[in-house]
Amino acid sequence: MQKRLTSLDAFRGFTVAAMIMVNFPGNEEFVFHTLRHSKWNALSFTDHVAPFFLFIIGVSIHFAYSNKVANEKSALYKKIAWRALKIFLIGMFLNLMPTFDFSDIRWTGTLHRIAIVFFICSIIALHTSWKQQLVIVITLLLAYWFIMMGIPYPGEGKVMLEPGKNIAAYIDSLYLPGKMWQVTWDPEGILSIIPTCCTTLLGMIIGRIIKSEISVNLRLNYLMLIGVIMSILGYFLGLSFPVNENIWSSSFVLVTAGFACLIFASMYFVFDVLPYSTYSKIGVVFGVNAISAYVLGDVLALIFYSLNIGGNTLNMHFFNYFTSLGMIPELVSWIYALLFVSIVSIPCWMLYKKGIFIKV
Repeated sequence: MQKRLTSLDAFRGFTVAAMIMVNFPGNEEFVFHTLRHSKWNALSFTDHVAPFFLFIIGVSIHFAYSNKVANEKSALYKKIAWRALKIFLIGMFLNLMPTFDFSDIRWTGTLHRIAIVFFICSIIALHTSWKQQLVIVITLLLAYWFIMMGIPYPGEGKVMLEPGKNIAAYIDSLYLPGKMWQVTWDPEGILSIIPTCCTTLLGMIIGRIIKSEISVNLRLNYLMLIGVIMSILGYFLGLSFPVNENIWSSSFVLVTAGFACLIFASMYFVFDVLPYSTYSKIGVVFGVNAISAYVLGDVLALIFYSLNIGGNTLNMHFFNYFTSLGMIPELVSWIYALLFVSIVSIPCWMLYKKGIFIKV
C-alpha cells in the first residue's frame, strides 16, 4: 500500500491557505501588488495559487487511479462523475451566497473549474500511459497557442490578445451562459479549460515519478530537472505567447507547473525524505480537508466581511483602527488576511485532531 505523502498534503494545504489569504484582504483597495491577480500579462504570487492546486490534483489523481485494473474502471466512472458534480454544486452554492438570486447567476468559478478538470483528467488517467499523457499535453498546448495567436479576432481582421478581445473571450460571449466575472469576459471560461487540463496532466506525470520504484535521490533529481526545464520553456514561450493567468496561456501552464514541481520536490525532500514532518503541520491541517477549508473561508467571510457591526464591518474596523495609528495600509490589509486564515484554521484543526476528513 502506498504510504501517504506528508509533502502532498502539506503542499495542498499551504496552497489552500494562500488561496484564502489572497481572496480575503483587510481592504480590497489596499493590497500589496504581488498579492493581487495580475491585470493581464504578468505573474504575481497570487497567480500561482490556482495552477498549484490543479497541479496537486493531478498528482492525487495518479495516486488514486494509476493501479486500477480493467474490471474496476467501469465502476469508477460513476464515482468520478459524482465527485465532480458535488464539487461543481458546491461552487454554485458559494456563487449564489448570500442572496441566492438565480436571475443573476455565474456558472463559472474556482471550484467549477476544478470539477471539470478533475473529471476530464481522471478519465484520461484511466485510459492512458504517462507517455500518452505527455503527448496529449504537448498537442493541447501547441493547439491552444495556435488558436489564440493564429486566429484573427472576428470583426477586427487581426489576432488580438487583450482583455475581452481574444478568441477565448469571443467563444465565451457566444456560448458561456450566465454573467461573466469581468462583465464581457471570464478568466474561467470555456476555451481555457484546454490548457488548465494540461496543468493537471503535468501533475499526473509528476505523480507517476513520485510513485515509481526508482531511488529517492533519482526521483528528486528528475523532479528538479523537470521543474527547471518547464520553467525555462515557459519563459521562452512567453516571448511569443505571454504568461497570462486570465487566458491560462501555454507559457503560463509551463512556468507555473515548473515552479509547482520545484516546490513539491523541495517539500518532498524536507517532509518525507529527511523527514522534518513537524514543520508541515500547518499545511497538513488545511490539506487533509482542502475543499472544506475553502468553503469555510467563504462562509466565515459573511461574518468577518459582510456583517455590519457598529456602522462598519469587522475587517474595516480593524483596518481603520490600525491605519489611524500610522501603519502602512497594505500591511494592515495583509495582517488581517493572515488573521482570517488563522480563524479558518481553527475548525480545520479541530477536524484534524478528531481524525475527521471530509471527502467531497
